[in-house]
Amino acid sequence: MIRYRIEPDDLHTHHWRVTLGVAQPAAETILSLPVWIAGSYMVREFGRHVSGLQARQGARPLAVEALDKTTWRVRCSGRATLVLSYRVYAFDASVRGAFLDAHRGFFNNTALCLRVQGREAQPHRLTLGALPAGWQVATAMAAAPGGGARAFEAGSYDELLDHPFELGSFWRGRFDAGGVPHELVVTGALPGFDGERLLADTRRICEQQIAFWHAPDRSRPPFSRYIFLLHAVEEGFGGLEHRASTALAAARRDLPRAGMDGLPDGYVALLGLISHEYFHTWNVKRLKPAELAEPDHRNENHTRLLWFFEGFTSYYDELMLRRCGLIDRPRYLRLLAKTVNAVAATPGRRVQSVAEASFDAWVKYYRSDENTPNATVSYYQKGALVALALDLTLRRRGASLDELMRSLWRRSGAAGDVASGGAVTEADIAAMLAEVAGQPLDAVLRDWVHGTGELPLAELLPDFGVQWRAERAGFAASLGLRLSEGPVSGVQVKSVLVGSAAAAAGLSAGDELLAIDGWRIRRLDDALAWVAPAQPFELLLVRDQRVLTLTLRPDARSPLASTVSLQLQDKPLRGAAARRRAWIGD
Repeated sequence: MIRYRIEPDDLHTHHWRVTLGVAQPAAETILSLPVWIAGSYMVREFGRHVSGLQARQGARPLAVEALDKTTWRVRCSGRATLVLSYRVYAFDASVRGAFLDAHRGFFNNTALCLRVQGREAQPHRLTLGALPAGWQVATAMAAAPGGGARAFEAGSYDELLDHPFELGSFWRGRFDAGGVPHELVVTGALPGFDGERLLADTRRICEQQIAFWHAPDRSRPPFSRYIFLLHAVEEGFGGLEHRASTALAAARRDLPRAGMDGLPDGYVALLGLISHEYFHTWNVKRLKPAELAEPDHRNENHTRLLWFFEGFTSYYDELMLRRCGLIDRPRYLRLLAKTVNAVAATPGRRVQSVAEASFDAWVKYYRSDENTPNATVSYYQKGALVALALDLTLRRRGASLDELMRSLWRRSGAAGDVASGGAVTEADIAAMLAEVAGQPLDAVLRDWVHGTGELPLAELLPDFGVQWRAERAGFAASLGLRLSEGPVSGVQVKSVLVGSAAAAAGLSAGDELLAIDGWRIRRLDDALAWVAPAQPFELLLVRDQRVLTLTLRPDARSPLASTVSLQLQDKPLRGAAARRRAWIGD
């Protein structure tokens, strides 16, 4: 068994202390730390935070030799237990790394726990050392038999990596869904936080998803317990899925408050995040790309299937909110239109297919810059629209995307232990799609997944009682500008979209906008008080300390000049109301 002891070393300098015990070590023991964390496809170099690595057998110190940026070798003598000790700097408040201060501790084991080469399949025990008074512990990792309240055990190194820890003083609530205990832990919430409402709404989401995957065959969820670890922050949003838990971050203002009426947009976004990460428990943690079935923790693991595993999950996250009754149909269609418009305002969709975007996630999606919208497309957003188009296409034929997802799940389970998941290839998806549809749809996958053309949503949605309506885009969007706050004027160019009026005028990322037609602006929309939407205007700006004047000529015919709204048809086409009801309910 491999044993770890993890404890705070210095709260104020944000350091964990890790002690690793390796019984009966190899004469040449190789240790390494992952360079990435599953679910976040970017090399993060966790090893850069390790310091003071020392080794000994008994009282005898041993030399530690660095082999590369994240790998070390220790030459051992005899079979006495090898003990390693090191510090890890932890000041990453995201869901991907490790954090420690006087109020809170959090860690993913990818950031703290060295891998012992050749011993990965053995049980791994993690014990927490002394913690500050009053701190609680939350994790989905199983308790170690006979190990006490702060000892946990995983069956392998990969399982160890899949259980984050939250430590500190936090709110926690519990519920059962699908016969399985669930727990919600919230840290950092403001006074007045309505935990019971969040707990009740989360339960509805979980019950809906368990029914989606398991009600047809009355099977049980592939986990014995589940925990949500939500960190409320001043600014931030995101999540990372794990086999029986998820780490989440959301703005404090978006959490429900006592006496809050309705569903503010921020709270709906939080519920969508919860839905998204929970859906991943099946779609990516069990069903998974074949390339990630046995992940290489030391290198990038490329796959062309993130459009399916992230994109289809993105389609279902908000659809599940609709199906469990948390949002109504108009609200759902507004969320859907938001995704449609986001993809339409990304010129990179004509440059890169969603399969290519999946493959390039390691160097493009997670390393975005001012040219990202011109060079790539989001496999989350366009993948969700591919899922929508497929769902509507299948429903026209009397089938549905639901059947495809469940059929892939059953096929995975038939091939082995459903709790450990099944590897999926694009050929598997195509074959199951043909079975569900009653005919091959290979050409559809080729065009929608590997091509860069437009998806036929405008043609499909009216058959489901949904009206596709063009509306005027916002001023900045119509010009092809993505803006951020500037240091002086408050208006700075973040990106300039290819083919836009702004690009034609010569604007560049980093430009700070000062005035339009001689009038000072604090927001670009200020100019709508005196500039007609299609009227050319003079723009005064600062670039690299130089003051420039450019002429912009808005183009009303540009695709960027309009957006899409999706609304329920007053008089649906024949049969459309029934198809819409089967899709998104009454």
